[in-house]
Amino acid sequence: MLQNTFVADAATDGFQWKIDEMTERVKTLKEHDLYYYNKSVTELDGAWVISEGKRKLMFATYSYLGLLQHPDIIQAAREALDRFGTGTHGVRLLGGTLDLHVELEETIARFHGREAAITFSSGYVTNLATISTLVGKGDWVLSDKWNHASIVDGCMQARGEFHRFRHNDMKDLERRLQQAPTDVGKLVVADAVFSMDGDIFPLPEAVELCRKYHARLMIDEAHSLGVLGATGHGIEEYFGLPGVIDIKMGTLSKTIPGVGGYVAGSADLITFMKHTARGFIFSAALPPSVTAGCTAAFHVIEREGVERNRILQRNVQHFIGGLKDLGFDTGVSVTPIVPIMTWEEDRAMQMTHHCQENGVFVLPAIPPAVPHGSSRLRANVTVAHTIADIDFALSVFEQAGKLVGLI
Repeated sequence: MLQNTFVADAATDGFQWKIDEMTERVKTLKEHDLYYYNKSVTELDGAWVISEGKRKLMFATYSYLGLLQHPDIIQAAREALDRFGTGTHGVRLLGGTLDLHVELEETIARFHGREAAITFSSGYVTNLATISTLVGKGDWVLSDKWNHASIVDGCMQARGEFHRFRHNDMKDLERRLQQAPTDVGKLVVADAVFSMDGDIFPLPEAVELCRKYHARLMIDEAHSLGVLGATGHGIEEYFGLPGVIDIKMGTLSKTIPGVGGYVAGSADLITFMKHTARGFIFSAALPPSVTAGCTAAFHVIEREGVERNRILQRNVQHFIGGLKDLGFDTGVSVTPIVPIMTWEEDRAMQMTHHCQENGVFVLPAIPPAVPHGSSRLRANVTVAHTIADIDFALSVFEQAGKLVGLI
């Protein structure tokens, strides 16, 4: 009865109006064979997948170092599964902590050169919980305008004042810091590598400003772990500035082939988070197999990071250079996240259709994920791609670009 009442008066029901609008949009895309979200992958073979019964070259993955099928990681996960089963006893604060969780957090701390670390059930929860826990009433949190949605949501959930500064604009960040009262807590938050454009946050300038204005700096390393720095240790290694970030956030679902997120920092910070962050206290612990697999992945990066990073940078340069030679605009990216700018949403959808039908699994980024007038295909390069793979993808992108009149 309640459900029928809920949908009966859709004309005056704001909730149902939103549902109907999205339902109609998805229906229209499907009718025109342009809906490529939530498509299942049935097989995985290195950089290639089977999706919808077709073999496609994957260009929509975050497995930057190609670790998804690494035998050491799989073996560690299997051993943990045999030892502990599929789950834990519950939340970490009570009966859910295994020695595997302790080992993972110690591994993360050592990897980042920090005293301690804390893990969460997802990267989204990590940002949401960390920012909302640290930023209290009266405090200021300052966020880059192009930050990930999880950072934005964390800032909005915090009880302090939320201010944004223009993307990678350190003059604007300083202007914002000057506006903040001197006696309040100040937290500056930014992505290390921005997820839609692939550009890098100017860490040296930000560190200088944070020290000048007594602000703490939190950096989201979701897309920089394994990507930046000669050994893949992230943005501090890239700029040669070890230990300058107060709060290092990262995910366990991109370069690290698992699920979850983490924060690394001082022992006092992590103790505080483990006893106050609601996203940690009230969320179930990471499954044993995932936890052990993530630990093994960090060890793999320590052993193989130099060579894998060399291959990754070679692939990035080959792909971006090839796209530019064809006449595509790839923005300011210097990382594996490569925007192929179409500007118009229709062009992005039509190019996606051609690529998917011709063996390249790539997806569009359209509003509201990006601003209006800046639609693009977002292609991600990985270590798993060979030069031949990339050349094949370039040929398909060339066909798609000519088809829609982009090049």
